[in-house]
Amino acid sequence: MQISARNALKGIVKQIAVGSVNTEVTVEIGPGVEVTAIITKSSAENLKLAEGKEVYAIVKSTDVIIAID
Repeated sequence: MQISARNALKGIVKQIAVGSVNTEVTVEIGPGVEVTAIITKSSAENLKLAEGKEVYAIVKSTDVIIAID
């Protein structure tokens, strides 16, 4: 896989919640560390996603905002 995005987080699919249009995919990228993405249902089907499958969570953003409370 070659991709220009610098933030490629390798992980394991922990949970998949299929909706009528979109699918919510939770990826565990480290012990107790999860990233959740919402993708189209057809994309999830094309990728043949299943719990336990190794995937990459690719983060492409022009801004990262830091805040404190």
